[in-house]
Amino acid sequence: MMLSFFDQFMSPTYLGIPLIAVAIALPWVLYPTPTARWLNNRVMTLQGWFINRFTQQLLLPINLGGHKWAALLTSLMLFLITINMLGLLPYTFTPTTQLSLNMGLAVPLWLATVIIGMRNQPTAALGHLLPEGTPVPLIPVLIIIETISLFIRPLALGVRLTANLTAGHLLIQLIATAAFVLLPIMPTVAILTATILFLLTLLEVAVAMIQAYVFVLLLSLYLQENV
Repeated sequence: MMLSFFDQFMSPTYLGIPLIAVAIALPWVLYPTPTARWLNNRVMTLQGWFINRFTQQLLLPINLGGHKWAALLTSLMLFLITINMLGLLPYTFTPTTQLSLNMGLAVPLWLATVIIGMRNQPTAALGHLLPEGTPVPLIPVLIIIETISLFIRPLALGVRLTANLTAGHLLIQLIATAAFVLLPIMPTVAILTATILFLLTLLEVAVAMIQAYVFVLLLSLYLQENV
């Protein structure tokens, strides 16, 4: 039984071909493409409004040099939200429950912010490793601690997204299994369990959106430090 709970996190294959590539490419097909018309439909208008508002809110504290990342960060936000939301549907696979995928997104983007900081303002970038006014005996220890915390950042990004989504999917499956087992034995308790399952599903929808936003927000904060 315990193995079957974790089967949902295994990458599905068909004829030896991993379907995670299809799951990653599918979200881009769902979004409407812009047209050359002067007036757009309601879906395009809502999509454009959401993208504009999110981009303005995300880039508000960042200097003008970091505005070049607007398209990348907004696309990453939409990509993660769509994958997380589609993963809540029955008989679907969530690629963002795989730590390898999340680390593949987090490490290159974090490394790009660090390289930008070292290239544009190396003194300020290295200055983050030693807070101002540090006593002389604590300087070596603080440099080591800040260096470790710097390299832990991409790991924290990937693990946070993976852990939250994995825990949510496991809770949904556990409560759904309990409701199914209790239905013929104790219908009242099963209905109560199903109500809890519905509320948990709503919570997971919020978690799917919040975790995508937190992932991109932390990347923007790392970018702000180095621009």
